[in-house]
Amino acid sequence: MQPSSDLGRALCIITGASRGFGRTVAKELSRLVKPGSAFVLVARSESDLRTLRAELAESDAGRAGLEVRYVATDLGLAEGLEKVTKAAQEAASDLIEHVLLVNNAGSLGDISRFAKSFTEMAEVNSYLSFNVSSFLCLTVQILQAFPQRPGLKRTVINVSSLCALKPFPSWVLYCSGKAARDMIFRVLAEEEPDLRVLNYAPGPLDTDMQLEARSKSADATLRKSFSEMFTQGQLLSCEESCNKLMKLLMEDSYTSGAHVDFYDI
Repeated sequence: MQPSSDLGRALCIITGASRGFGRTVAKELSRLVKPGSAFVLVARSESDLRTLRAELAESDAGRAGLEVRYVATDLGLAEGLEKVTKAAQEAASDLIEHVLLVNNAGSLGDISRFAKSFTEMAEVNSYLSFNVSSFLCLTVQILQAFPQRPGLKRTVINVSSLCALKPFPSWVLYCSGKAARDMIFRVLAEEEPDLRVLNYAPGPLDTDMQLEARSKSADATLRKSFSEMFTQGQLLSCEESCNKLMKLLMEDSYTSGAHVDFYDI
């Protein structure tokens, strides 16, 4: 299959867009969409979203007419999901050829403790609400808002992790959430053959989350491993990993529902 030269006239919804990998995804996607495309950027920090919107407006895509909206909200709340879906519907035109949802928002949870210490259901439920429940419900709301029709491609991406496949001591919440998200998308791929579904694990990124991992993980071996990756320059930049994701999207030859790691490409 020949790679496409662009992603079409697209509506791109990106969660966790204010910093790190999500921010890089927004900037890279803007280079691959046709004029007439629209972006909906989602995160909790309004100031960071406003800054990103201004940067995109000044880019080549912005000068070509890319419409950029942002939604500063908490995706752990039902009203947050509704705000995002409404913004996507308002941003979309009848000429949109591709709806692309990037589920990047997520949190590590408390990695300073081991699994045996999690006795409070409210704490676990709060984590799963933001990292799993909202992930499923937002994906479904977007798909319902933009149902299958001739001429419309729909792609949903879960920013996954090696932790979806491998247990990391003291990371019980994060590993559980990532595994659940991967399986949700595997089921979705089975149920919706017209849909393009991807679980992309971006590799060890040099971000604030990685700083937290090497300083707060309760497991000493894990903490040491992450620290050595940092000091030895083995962490990836968001740009390096994002380039691999863009390659996957452009070539569009991955198996729908697959878990694809940065190092697989």
